[in-house]
Amino acid sequence: MSPVVIVGTGLAGYTLARELRKLDAEIPLILVTSDDGAFYSKPMLSNALAKGKGAADLASADAAQMAQQLNARILTRTRVEAIEPGAHRIRLDNELLDYSRLVLAVGALPIRLPISGDGADQLLAVNDLDDYARFRQRLEGAKRVAIIGPGLIGCEFANDLVTSGRSVTVIGPDKAPLGRLLPPQAGQALQAGLAKQGIDWRLETLVERIDRGDRGLRLRLDSGVQVEADLVLSAVGLQPDIALAVSAGLAVGRGIQVDRQLRTSAPDIYAIGDCAEVEGLVLPYVMPIMHAARALARTLSGEATTLTYPAMPVVVKTPAHPVVVAPPAPEAEGKWVEEALADGVRSRFVAGDGRLLGFALTGGAAAEKQALTKQLPPILS
Repeated sequence: MSPVVIVGTGLAGYTLARELRKLDAEIPLILVTSDDGAFYSKPMLSNALAKGKGAADLASADAAQMAQQLNARILTRTRVEAIEPGAHRIRLDNELLDYSRLVLAVGALPIRLPISGDGADQLLAVNDLDDYARFRQRLEGAKRVAIIGPGLIGCEFANDLVTSGRSVTVIGPDKAPLGRLLPPQAGQALQAGLAKQGIDWRLETLVERIDRGDRGLRLRLDSGVQVEADLVLSAVGLQPDIALAVSAGLAVGRGIQVDRQLRTSAPDIYAIGDCAEVEGLVLPYVMPIMHAARALARTLSGEATTLTYPAMPVVVKTPAHPVVVAPPAPEAEGKWVEEALADGVRSRFVAGDGRLLGFALTGGAAAEKQALTKQLPPILS
C-alpha cells in the first residue's frame, strides 16, 4: 500500500501526523521537508528573546525523535520538485515517491519588499527556525533595530526586542499598528502602550532605500525622514506558498483552494495550514490548524469529516499592552463600537440587530476574551 505523504513539517504537518496516528497506528506515513525536520512552535519565534531562548532551545525534538514518535519516515533537507497527480507520485531531488493520499502543508512565504540601496540585501525576515538562528546571530551587538511592518508579527517582535534594552523603530504605511485587524481606537491604544516601553513609531510612510553607512544601516523613508539601525527586520506579512500547487495544475486563489474536507481540485491531494484557502478563508493562526488537523486526520483514516471552525480569537503577544482580536467575517454587516477604558479599549463589531460579530480588546479589556467569545457565531458552522 502506498503511504500517506505529508509535505511540510511545520505545525500543520506535524499536528496532522500526530492526529492521524491517534486514529491509525499502522498506516504507512512519510513526511518530506526542506529543513531539518525539528519540531518547534513557530509562534514562539516572535517572543523567544524575552524568554532567553535561542534557536536550539526552541526545538523540542529532532527529526529522528519525531520519526520514532510518529512511526513514520521523515525525509529532511529534501525538496519536492513536482507533483504528478495522475500517477499519484511526487518527484523529489533524487527519487520518485508514490502516495495514496498527499497532503500539502507547505506554509507561507515572507512577502519581499522592492527596496533599493546597497544595504537592501541586509534585510532579514524570520519565518522558520533557520531564519531565527540567522536573526539571533545578527542581533549580537546590534543596539538599534528597525522593523518594517506594524502588523501582528512586527508588533510582537518589537515588544520582544525592546525588553532586551534595544532601541526599536517600527515603520509602515498604516495609520496605527495592526491596521488590518484593529479598529482605530484599539490600534491607537496599542501604539501608545508600546510607545511607553520606548518603541518609536514611523507610520503612514514607506521605506524607499536601505544603504550602508559608517554607523550601520540607514533607511530613507518616503516622508524624507532617515532612520539609523544596526539590523532591519521585515515583518510585512506572509503569502501562502502556492508554487508547487500551481505547477501541478491545482486550483489556487490567495492560497491552495480546498473544500470543507480540505480536498484540492485533484483527487487524493489535500492542503492544510497557512498554504490552504478554505471557502475563501486564509487563517494563518494556530487554532485553525488544530481544528483542520483533527478533521483531516479523521478523513484520511476513513471517516470523511467536514471542517468546522468555532469563533477563534487571536491573542497578540504584546505583554506591554495585551491585545485579543476576533475579526468579523469580511462580508459581515455592522459597525465598530469602541469604548475607552482606564487601561485599554473595548471594541465590539455589532450587527444592526445587536448581535456581536467580532471584537478587539486591548490592555485590561483583554480579560473579557472568554465572555465575549461565547457570544460570537462560528466562523464555519
